[in-house]
Amino acid sequence: MGERILCTFDGGRFHAELNDTDTARTFFSNLPMEIPMTRWGDEYYGSCGLSMPLEKGARADMELGELAYWPGGSALCIFFGPTPASTDERPRAISPVNPIGIAENWEFLRDLPSSVSVRIEPLTE
Repeated sequence: MGERILCTFDGGRFHAELNDTDTARTFFSNLPMEIPMTRWGDEYYGSCGLSMPLEKGARADMELGELAYWPGGSALCIFFGPTPASTDERPRAISPVNPIGIAENWEFLRDLPSSVSVRIEPLTE
C-alpha cells in the first residue's frame, strides 16, 4: 500500500489508502483537487482532469469502498454498492478501471444526493 488521502464531501469524509501503482502515484502527485461527481447506482464518478492509460491490473468487478480511475472518462470512481452494470450486490464498473485504493468509513455515501463535490488532499495526520 502507499499514500493516504482525505476525501471530504458536504455530508461526511473518509480516509483512503492508495495502492502502489502508476495510476495511484500520478493521482496522488496531482493533489489537492476538487471533483464534481455524479451518482450512478452506488458509485460516484467525476472527471479528475488526468489522462492515464488502462493498467495491467484493470478490472470491472470492484469491492465496496474501492476507488478507481476510469480511463474512458478521465474520472475518479468511488464504489459503495451495486451499479446499473452489476449482476449481483457487488459494485461493477461500466468498463475496466484502474483500482487506486480503498476507503475506510465510506458508508455515509449512500445517503448523499445524485450530485456531490469532493475535495481530495494528502492525509497529513
